[in-house]
Amino acid sequence: MPRLQAQVGPPECVPRKGEALPAPTRRATIPGMSITSPTTDALEARCEAIVRDGRGDTAHDGAHVVRVVATAKRLAAIEGARMDVIVPAAWLHDCVTVPKDSRNRPLASRMAASRAAALLSSWGVDPAIVSQVEHAIEAHSFTAGIPPRTLEARVVQDADRLDALGAVGLSRCLMLAGAMGKPLTSPEDPFCESRPPDDTRSAVDHFYTKLLGLAGTMQTATGREEARRCTDFLRSFLQQLRSEL
Repeated sequence: MPRLQAQVGPPECVPRKGEALPAPTRRATIPGMSITSPTTDALEARCEAIVRDGRGDTAHDGAHVVRVVATAKRLAAIEGARMDVIVPAAWLHDCVTVPKDSRNRPLASRMAASRAAALLSSWGVDPAIVSQVEHAIEAHSFTAGIPPRTLEARVVQDADRLDALGAVGLSRCLMLAGAMGKPLTSPEDPFCESRPPDDTRSAVDHFYTKLLGLAGTMQTATGREEARRCTDFLRSFLQQLRSEL
């Protein structure tokens, strides 16, 4: 079976600065790992296999993970983050998924971090790197509210949140709302003008409970720049929707 191909979001939502970035440097081993540890390529292949075998929800499927990996690599190259932490953390950040409407949803990133740490340890990855990957995964979640302590955690968090913005984020929002049986808008007040937003009521409510505020949570300069542009796209969608309704 061929490897998953990186599906990067639309141009306005893909980090870019200056000329095209070179392909990630290949190294024989990851610094700090024992001689029996998997090579960088082998480790990425194992992480990707976990994504293949997993089952996420409509908005957290394999395509989402591939996009987050691609964006995280680009952010890491621009911001100077360590690829040996970024790559496994991005691939495994959703290796455990919990339904959006589950009371355990705030625990999802901790559960994924714990599983990722167990997998990496069983593959012989150095404990220092395992610890950094574990933190990057647990801190990526919006719902968990765990502050990222490292550059790598900030990059993974930004990459995941950028996938919730722009055309891709809009599509994911509507797809998930449809899968959960939610309407597009709440008829009596579609744009939350006289009531607090409640994303259990409609897809558009989710814009006001989360999506429109994500730009203000970005941790890196590149992430903030991209998030502002992608949020402008969401606002233009809401303006068009308002005119049609």
